[in-house]
Amino acid sequence: MSSENSPTRIRILKAAWELLESNPGVAARMSDIAKKAGVSRQALYLHFPNRTELFIATTKYQDEMFGVQDMLSKSRAATTGHERLDAFIEVWGNYIPKIFGVAKTLMVMQATDEDAARAWGERMQDMREGCAAAVAALDRDGALNLDPEGATDLLWTLLSIPTWEHLTQLCGWPQERYIATIKRLALGGLTTPPHAPNAA
Repeated sequence: MSSENSPTRIRILKAAWELLESNPGVAARMSDIAKKAGVSRQALYLHFPNRTELFIATTKYQDEMFGVQDMLSKSRAATTGHERLDAFIEVWGNYIPKIFGVAKTLMVMQATDEDAARAWGERMQDMREGCAAAVAALDRDGALNLDPEGATDLLWTLLSIPTWEHLTQLCGWPQERYIATIKRLALGGLTTPPHAPNAA
């Protein structure tokens, strides 16, 4: 069995996930994670030399457990830019509630914790790449109303986890309203209506 799938490694990832999710904003220490996983600190460091690698691996483990690659298949198979944008928003917008506990902790920690900041930065860069792919599909169709970089910035911001948190957690929006509204805003802000000329 490869070290990537070893029982010890999986126990560590599960422990890190649980600690990050159950203590928002609390900087989970390697010793706490080792204790939660029932392993020695030496065993922990054999699998993860530092917290940055452990935090990044934890977010990727979440993706694996939730089947995010399968979830994205509809977006990647879309034949038009509009279809890809719609499917990507549907997937990511509905994925946020699943990962919010860990994401919130990394967001809070990033201001004072370099390991969390690096892990969060990689997570957000991965998401930005998904936004860029949706924008590129719109651009290929000639439907884009902004330059690709600006359009990616806008979509990335609309789909940010803080935006989801403000609307659903603070303002009390149902998830269905959030998804529908973000789709409408993204479509209106990024694309040119079929009857209108492209913006200069």
